[in-house]
Amino acid sequence: MSAPVLVLGGTGYVAGELLRLVAQHPELTLRGVISTSQVGEPLAAAFPHLAACYPDERFVSLEAAVERLGDAEHWVLLSAAPHGASAEVIARILDAADTAGVRITAVDTSADFRFADPEAYAKVYGHPHGAPARLPEFTCALPEHVKSIETPHAAHPGCFATSMLLGIVPLVAADLVEPEISVSAITGSTGAGRTPKDTTHHPMRHNNLFGYQALKHRHAPEVRALVEAATGRSIRLSFVPHSGPFARGIYATIFARLKAGARTSDALDALNAFYRDAPFVGVQAEPPRMKDIVATNFATLSLAADGDVIVVHSAIDNLIKGAAGGSIQWVNRLLGWPETSGLTAPAPGWL
Repeated sequence: MSAPVLVLGGTGYVAGELLRLVAQHPELTLRGVISTSQVGEPLAAAFPHLAACYPDERFVSLEAAVERLGDAEHWVLLSAAPHGASAEVIARILDAADTAGVRITAVDTSADFRFADPEAYAKVYGHPHGAPARLPEFTCALPEHVKSIETPHAAHPGCFATSMLLGIVPLVAADLVEPEISVSAITGSTGAGRTPKDTTHHPMRHNNLFGYQALKHRHAPEVRALVEAATGRSIRLSFVPHSGPFARGIYATIFARLKAGARTSDALDALNAFYRDAPFVGVQAEPPRMKDIVATNFATLSLAADGDVIVVHSAIDNLIKGAAGGSIQWVNRLLGWPETSGLTAPAPGWL
């Protein structure tokens, strides 16, 4: 079964990666890229590197995309719209599909469906949720952390959250570490979006490294909620993000303390066992290197210890494993395709 795809929020970096991944997916066919600012403009004008894949594709309005829903019985909707805008537009498309008697499988990369409680969302993001009635239809989790979901749609955790959850959840699930966890993580400039800012402009970012939003970043409450959902246990998380002098990738260092009686070998065994059947997560002896995973959907973990203190290194590509690739994983899962479909391209290595 193949499926036509609509991409929402079509001019950003994550949307560009979604489009690239759709182009190489054996079962997905692009049928519309929705943009509010570039309607009628060529897709290749925003993404010249995708011109060979989409030589004639143009951005369309939401209204034009909705009119196409009757052309197929089942659609895939991938949203890379901004936080605070995604939920309302997704709801409008789902409403239109309901009216047309069409099925849609939606996956959202924004923050709008990461909290099950609209009040929790409003507390973190400072504004009401755009479609609270649709929240029960979405499950937010990493594909590696749940065997199946009962909702028709999925939400992918944020990029920083992905890097942290990969290392934290197996250890908490095995009840091996104390509930006080600290993380220091460095992200590439693409994580801040396409619009230049003081903290993302090349002269400020090049040959530079700086922390920001220490102990108050919005991903911290998301991670706490997702750890509890995945393990049934609560943690206290101290998170310090950093801006790195590179375009893409996240390198997270996770600090935890083993519980009394737990050994380093127990923690390493827990990581290996948890991801034994996960095609995109590897555990290795040496700390990962960013160039080994950048531009792929793969993630690499390693573990070090000194007495009861353990450190987990976690490396991912923020745009793929932390957003677009994880979303395609969800599409594969929800539609019953092999989880690796369209996602196994190796790393460039010398990017």
